[in-house]
Amino acid sequence: MDVLTENFSLYGKGFLGTVELTVYASLVALVLGFLMASFRVAPVGSFRVFGTVWVTILRNTPLTLLFFAVLLGLPRFGLVLPFQLFAVLALGCYTSAFICEALRSGINTVPKGQGEAARSLGMSFGQTLGTVVLPQAFRSVIPPIGSTLIALAKNSAIAGAFSVTELLGTYKTLNELGYSIIWTFVWIAVGYLIITLSISALFNVLEKRYGVAR
Repeated sequence: MDVLTENFSLYGKGFLGTVELTVYASLVALVLGFLMASFRVAPVGSFRVFGTVWVTILRNTPLTLLFFAVLLGLPRFGLVLPFQLFAVLALGCYTSAFICEALRSGINTVPKGQGEAARSLGMSFGQTLGTVVLPQAFRSVIPPIGSTLIALAKNSAIAGAFSVTELLGTYKTLNELGYSIIWTFVWIAVGYLIITLSISALFNVLEKRYGVAR
């Protein structure tokens, strides 16, 4: 317990850093994921190509490489932002590809007649997708989206290697202070458990309330 009690503020700072990364990157991932899923099923060919390229590149690129590309590559083009914001963009964009595919699989479960009925009433593609198709698709993909965001929370540990304050990075300071590396990682693991179990509990509530009855 000494490792935790004597360094509670350090753990707390790292814990809050991970929570902030997870929340902000999740928002970016959900927005981009919804957008790319819309592109993947759009009637405009160029949109479908863009969505396909986005998903293909990000799903097949190691997250660490993406961090290097964003944190070290973008400043070379004059885009200088705080490291935490760069980390949010890297995590959010990477995870958006998986959110997109989860949503697209949900869209494919919605009967085609739903969209045809909406179009027969004069609704545009955007109206059909936003008010008819996506709400039904989301109900069926709540569990996989929850799992994807849990993975995002754990992936945020990579940000510590790029001078971003987060939970895993606290081990460096504690190791330099001579604390037991085993107990240092035990309390780090507890912090990640709190975050991931909280996300899991949230999505369990959403699934019970909005999920498709089986």
